[in-house]
Amino acid sequence: MTYRSDMKFNIYGRRKLEVRRENDGWEVVRQPETVGAVDLFIPSVLETEDSATYLDDIYYELAGSGYDNKLLS
Repeated sequence: MTYRSDMKFNIYGRRKLEVRRENDGWEVVRQPETVGAVDLFIPSVLETEDSATYLDDIYYELAGSGYDNKLLS
C-alpha cells in the first residue's frame, strides 16, 4: 500500500475522511464537506504509514460485517 501526505479514507463504508500533512501536524477533513473534523485529533508524531491503523483504532465501533477501513487515494 502506498501512502502519501494527502490521503482519503473510507471508514467502514460509513464515513469518508481526507487526512493531510500540514507543516508539523495533521489536518482531518470530512468528505464531502470542507470543514475540518474537529472531533478527531491525530498526533503530529504519527508516521504516514501508521495513519490507517490509527483511524482503525479510533473508529473500530463503526466496523460492520463486510466493511473495511480503506485507503482510497
